[in-house]
Amino acid sequence: MDTIASLFSFITTPVSWVIVQFHSVYGALFGPDTGWAWGLSIVSLVILIRICLIPLFVKQIKATRAMQTLQPEMKKIQERYKNDKQRQSEEMMKLYKETGTNPLSSCLPILAQSPFFFALYHVLNSIANNDTIGVINQSLLESAQKAHIFGAPLAAKFTDSSADVAALDASLTTVRIVTAVMIVLMSASQFYTQRQLMTKNVDTTVKTPFMQQQKMLMYVFPVMFAVFGINFPVGVLVYWLTTNVWTMGQQMYVIHNNPTPGSKAQASYLDRLTKHVTQHEKVGRRRDRAIVKAIVVKGRDRNEFERKFINGLSKAGLAAQADGTVIKSDTAAAAQAEDGTPTTAVGTPKRQQPKRQSKSQRQHGGAVGPKAAGESEPKTSLTKADEPEDAKPAAAAKKGGAKPAGGTRSKAQSGQRKGPQRPKSPSKK
Repeated sequence: MDTIASLFSFITTPVSWVIVQFHSVYGALFGPDTGWAWGLSIVSLVILIRICLIPLFVKQIKATRAMQTLQPEMKKIQERYKNDKQRQSEEMMKLYKETGTNPLSSCLPILAQSPFFFALYHVLNSIANNDTIGVINQSLLESAQKAHIFGAPLAAKFTDSSADVAALDASLTTVRIVTAVMIVLMSASQFYTQRQLMTKNVDTTVKTPFMQQQKMLMYVFPVMFAVFGINFPVGVLVYWLTTNVWTMGQQMYVIHNNPTPGSKAQASYLDRLTKHVTQHEKVGRRRDRAIVKAIVVKGRDRNEFERKFINGLSKAGLAAQADGTVIKSDTAAAAQAEDGTPTTAVGTPKRQQPKRQSKSQRQHGGAVGPKAAGESEPKTSLTKADEPEDAKPAAAAKKGGAKPAGGTRSKAQSGQRKGPQRPKSPSKK
């Protein structure tokens, strides 16, 4: 234990100092020897650490997004070198180097928390062993030993014997019930956080080993917490449960407001954004404008959810701009839809196509127009009443001509000019 103390001495003193400062504040409110004072001090330590780790969390999100962007290229490499694992690994490393991505960047918050976690573990273990550490003197040590959280001492563990628990003025049954409940909550929160990431915020269009690894971690981490949790003091369980709840809430916020492209979360987000933009005819928040700008820049590389979003704006008479804003699109010019088909803007009348004439109308010389205008059609052919008995129509003399029907004009001959024709005089026999 002395070796561990020497290794983490650079961090145990700051951690103990922060806990003592928070304890002085909460001790004035709840009493210096209460579990509330010491428990809230640990919770406040977690919150302070996680606030300091927000830049690393942002870097983690960017690294995760970069890895998801590379998934199609990773899949190509795997298919190309599926029989050569060494070459496959070399090409993967080359791809990471060219794009500047690092698969380990997604673990930065956990790695950064590790020193604080081990420092807090050592501080609480020293309290259980009645040893002073850092800025925790003998009076603070006695106060911490008296502190109980739901009847369990701050330094008690699930694996402690009844004698160890009795020395801390507690019951073994109470300690094991409290620690078991906290371990279950810790494992459940970790599982839900990872499952939420896999089911809502992962691009489902591409299947890669990276997704399989994340799915495996969804089951491995809760088991690890359950196995190692029985050796954690109650104070460490409070620390880890608090950081898990913080991570879960932080991830829910990111998924709701900045989802991964191609994920179910993005579909829900763009549906909400479409309703808001069509109702107010503007993109209000800067975060939303950044997402709209990224969608516009993609062009034809947009996924199905992004195309649905752009088409939804078009149907509402709006058009997304390159700067992330939207404008009204009610001009007469036709807009180009996402699938390449021309569509007219809202409020613009469609161009009327001329009605296709039948064959008889074309042979009649396009005389439908005057009828539609209410004009009388000029008489262009002889009727049976006006035709002499010994006369034959001129059209019947030509080869292929049609016999005139009663009350109708003769059909136009091939090569003959369409339109009203001068009636030909009947030929004599």
